Amino acid sequence: MTDKEPAIKPWGGRFSEPTDAFVERFTASVEFDQRMYHHDINGSLAHAQMLTKVGVLTEDEYQQIQTGLEAIRSEVEAGEFQWSVTLEDVHMNIEARLTDKIGITGKKLHTGRSRNDQVATDIRLYLRDEIDSIAKELTRLQQGLTTLAGNEAHTIMPGFTHLQTAQPVTFGHHLLAWNEMLERDYSRLMDCRARMNQSPLGAAALAGTTYPIDRAMTAELLGFDAPTENSLDSVSDRDFAIEFTAFASLVMTHLSRFSEELVLWTSAQFNFIELPDRFCTGSSIMPQKKNPDVPELVRGKVGRVNGHLISLLTLMKSQPLAYNKDNQEDKEPLFDTIDTLKDCLKAYADMVPAIKPKKDVMEEAARRGFSTATDLADYLVRKGVAFRDAHEIVGKSVAYGVEQEKDLSEMTLEELQQFSDTITADVFDVLTLEGSVSARDHIGGTAPKQVIEASKRAAQRLSQR
Repeated sequence: MTDKEPAIKPWGGRFSEPTDAFVERFTASVEFDQRMYHHDINGSLAHAQMLTKVGVLTEDEYQQIQTGLEAIRSEVEAGEFQWSVTLEDVHMNIEARLTDKIGITGKKLHTGRSRNDQVATDIRLYLRDEIDSIAKELTRLQQGLTTLAGNEAHTIMPGFTHLQTAQPVTFGHHLLAWNEMLERDYSRLMDCRARMNQSPLGAAALAGTTYPIDRAMTAELLGFDAPTENSLDSVSDRDFAIEFTAFASLVMTHLSRFSEELVLWTSAQFNFIELPDRFCTGSSIMPQKKNPDVPELVRGKVGRVNGHLISLLTLMKSQPLAYNKDNQEDKEPLFDTIDTLKDCLKAYADMVPAIKPKKDVMEEAARRGFSTATDLADYLVRKGVAFRDAHEIVGKSVAYGVEQEKDLSEMTLEELQQFSDTITADVFDVLTLEGSVSARDHIGGTAPKQVIEASKRAAQRLSQR
């Protein structure tokens, strides 16, 4: 980063004194918006191609601009480009360098556009590419989940409500619940991408331009579905950034919920799963510790992303039309949201396939807490007992089991029959964990064969993306 250039501003003709040095640094964005250089150059190439078509530039001028911009792209990628705070942002840095390279022709590039529509275009191009990258990482995580779920379709664990043992489920079924959350997230991401994929280029400062531009052409060149409809809205709209960050907040909320369960499950008190050492760290003082730092850190980062969502909502809440300098503050929350989400998804996509359930521990935990009580109630109902009466019978059975420290499946037939003579020897078919999960044999249920089929359907959907 350099500030050595004299301050020759693109808007300097109106002013009688140079910008204060502090104000120059305070208002500059190049330190963080330079990451959009690739998209800024692509937008400029499309704009120059369109200006050539409508006769504003000659073919020779276009070739000079194209060659110059591609050379600048190479300079940036090689780390040789000198970014300047004096030139404020990525747009003016590239334009100034282009003029250095090709002379007065470089000054013609900005004909028919403003930095207002230029930055609106750049952000959409940049975010669109990042959405595509995030979609791939989200899909990779889902593939890991569905594969592991299919493999663990018969692994029994306790299901919880209120964090108390409720009914037995399979580990595969639990993993597919996580996948359903991510499936909705993916759908939201695609909705966001579709709404965002319109080109604001050509809206100029706020009212359009007097030049005979072809906005449909630049939209097509840049891969947009269409030009935006209203120039005022085009330069001031940041809904797409807010919508993306809202999507990211939901994904992070889901990852945080996954993290909470993984942290619990790796604890000595649960001991349900083993995470690979490469995703954990130790303690500087306690040699025995194996800390699930990746899930813990992901759980913590949701607050950061939620904060960015509130920042963007607050940024836009009272802005009059059209563009305001406030909008420069959209980039850092958006960029950090992208970076944080991508890192968290990568960590989970790498880690999830390597999770190893401790099947015996899970099954033993499912035996505790009278998890088949509902199965006993359903058994009585099928024998003709009214559900409320069955509920009371089972409640008394559980109270007896608590007193005797026996699970329902461990009681003798005589012990069970003291609460209802409707109970016969076939009751033990439903009191086993295997019988309980297998009985939930319908779509969305935890029966192993349903879990296997559900994982196959999920994998099929993922393969079609």
